[in-house]
Amino acid sequence: MKTFTAFVIMAVLLILVGGFVFSKSANQNANPETNNQEGGDFQKIVLGVKNLNYYPNTITVQSGIPVRIYLDSSVSGCLRSFTIRDFGVAKYLKMPSDYLEFTPNKKGTFSFACSMGMGTGTLIVE
Repeated sequence: MKTFTAFVIMAVLLILVGGFVFSKSANQNANPETNNQEGGDFQKIVLGVKNLNYYPNTITVQSGIPVRIYLDSSVSGCLRSFTIRDFGVAKYLKMPSDYLEFTPNKKGTFSFACSMGMGTGTLIVE
Protein backbone atom coordinates (compact mmCIF):
# COMPACT_ATOMS: atom_id res chain seq x y z
CA MET A 1 0.00 0.00 0.00
CA LYS A 2 2.86 2.40 0.82
CA THR A 3 4.41 1.81 -2.62
CA PHE A 4 1.14 2.63 -4.36
CA THR A 5 0.69 5.83 -2.32
CA ALA A 6 4.26 6.92 -3.06
CA PHE A 7 3.68 6.22 -6.75
CA VAL A 8 0.50 8.35 -6.79
CA ILE A 9 2.22 11.22 -4.97
CA MET A 10 5.15 11.12 -7.41
CA ALA A 11 2.77 11.10 -10.40
CA VAL A 12 0.84 14.09 -9.06
CA LEU A 13 4.07 16.01 -8.38
CA LEU A 14 5.34 15.23 -11.88
CA ILE A 15 2.09 16.47 -13.43
CA LEU A 16 2.16 19.66 -11.34
CA VAL A 17 5.79 20.44 -12.18
CA GLY A 18 5.20 19.71 -15.87
CA GLY A 19 2.13 21.94 -15.90
CA PHE A 20 4.02 24.76 -14.21
CA VAL A 21 6.92 24.56 -16.67
CA PHE A 22 4.57 24.39 -19.67
CA SER A 23 2.43 27.33 -18.52
CA LYS A 24 5.53 29.41 -17.77
CA SER A 25 6.93 28.89 -21.30
CA ALA A 26 3.51 29.46 -22.90
CA ASN A 27 3.08 32.77 -21.07
CA GLN A 28 6.52 33.97 -22.12
CA ASN A 29 5.73 33.31 -25.78
CA ALA A 30 2.13 34.53 -25.80
CA ASN A 31 3.16 38.06 -26.81
CA PRO A 32 5.50 38.72 -29.69
CA GLU A 33 8.59 40.84 -29.38
CA THR A 34 7.16 44.28 -30.01
CA ASN A 35 9.87 46.50 -28.67
CA ASN A 36 11.22 49.48 -30.54
CA GLN A 37 14.59 48.95 -32.19
CA GLU A 38 17.20 51.29 -33.64
CA GLY A 39 16.19 54.36 -31.68
CA GLY A 40 12.44 53.64 -31.92
CA ASP A 41 12.37 53.31 -35.68
CA PHE A 42 10.18 50.20 -35.86
CA GLN A 43 8.26 47.53 -33.97
CA LYS A 44 9.78 44.07 -34.40
CA ILE A 45 7.53 41.01 -34.57
CA VAL A 46 8.93 37.49 -34.87
CA LEU A 47 6.48 34.72 -35.72
CA GLY A 48 7.04 30.99 -35.61
CA VAL A 49 4.85 27.94 -36.16
CA LYS A 50 2.94 25.95 -33.55
CA ASN A 51 0.22 23.38 -34.34
CA LEU A 52 0.56 24.11 -38.09
CA ASN A 53 -0.30 27.79 -37.63
CA TYR A 54 1.50 31.06 -36.97
CA TYR A 55 2.58 31.47 -33.37
CA PRO A 56 1.68 33.68 -31.73
CA ASN A 57 -1.34 34.09 -33.95
CA THR A 58 -2.53 37.29 -32.25
CA ILE A 59 -0.13 40.24 -32.30
CA THR A 60 -0.59 43.80 -31.07
CA VAL A 61 1.19 46.85 -32.51
CA GLN A 62 0.91 50.61 -32.22
CA SER A 63 -0.59 52.71 -35.01
CA GLY A 64 1.72 55.06 -36.89
CA ILE A 65 4.95 53.24 -36.02
CA PRO A 66 6.53 51.04 -38.73
CA VAL A 67 6.29 47.28 -38.14
CA ARG A 68 8.77 44.65 -39.29
CA ILE A 69 7.52 41.08 -39.32
CA TYR A 70 10.10 38.28 -39.40
CA LEU A 71 9.36 34.55 -39.73
CA ASP A 72 11.72 32.31 -37.78
CA SER A 73 13.25 29.09 -39.07
CA SER A 74 10.30 26.98 -37.86
CA VAL A 75 8.12 28.53 -40.60
CA SER A 76 8.07 26.64 -43.90
CA GLY A 77 6.03 26.09 -47.04
CA CYS A 78 3.21 28.45 -47.92
CA LEU A 79 3.37 30.02 -44.43
CA ARG A 80 6.47 31.88 -45.65
CA SER A 81 4.23 33.84 -48.05
CA PHE A 82 2.84 36.37 -45.56
CA THR A 83 -0.15 38.61 -46.35
CA ILE A 84 -2.10 41.37 -44.58
CA ARG A 85 -4.76 42.31 -47.13
CA ASP A 86 -6.23 45.26 -45.20
CA PHE A 87 -2.86 47.02 -45.43
CA GLY A 88 -2.10 45.84 -48.97
CA VAL A 89 1.08 44.03 -47.97
CA ALA A 90 2.28 40.62 -49.10
CA LYS A 91 5.75 39.18 -49.31
CA TYR A 92 7.49 35.83 -49.56
CA LEU A 93 9.99 35.72 -46.68
CA LYS A 94 12.49 33.14 -47.88
CA MET A 95 15.02 33.45 -45.02
CA PRO A 96 14.57 34.19 -41.29
CA SER A 97 16.51 37.42 -41.88
CA ASP A 98 13.94 38.61 -44.47
CA TYR A 99 11.12 40.80 -43.24
CA LEU A 100 7.91 42.48 -44.30
CA GLU A 101 7.69 46.15 -43.33
CA PHE A 102 4.63 48.39 -43.27
CA THR A 103 3.20 51.23 -41.21
CA PRO A 104 -0.25 50.54 -39.74
CA ASN A 105 -2.21 53.74 -40.39
CA LYS A 106 -5.60 52.68 -39.01
CA LYS A 107 -6.63 51.22 -35.67
CA GLY A 108 -8.64 48.04 -35.37
CA THR A 109 -8.47 44.28 -35.70
CA PHE A 110 -7.22 42.81 -38.96
CA SER A 111 -6.50 39.33 -40.31
CA PHE A 112 -3.20 38.05 -41.61
CA ALA A 113 -2.59 34.79 -43.43
CA CYS A 114 -0.33 32.87 -45.73
CA SER A 115 -1.03 33.18 -49.44
CA MET A 116 -3.17 30.02 -49.37
CA GLY A 117 -5.11 30.97 -46.23
CA MET A 118 -3.92 27.88 -44.38
CA GLY A 119 -2.05 29.77 -41.67
CA THR A 120 -3.98 32.64 -40.13
CA GLY A 121 -3.84 35.15 -37.34
CA THR A 122 -5.04 38.45 -35.99
CA LEU A 123 -3.27 41.80 -35.98
CA ILE A 124 -4.53 44.31 -33.41
CA VAL A 125 -3.53 47.91 -34.09
CA GLU A 126 -3.94 50.21 -31.11
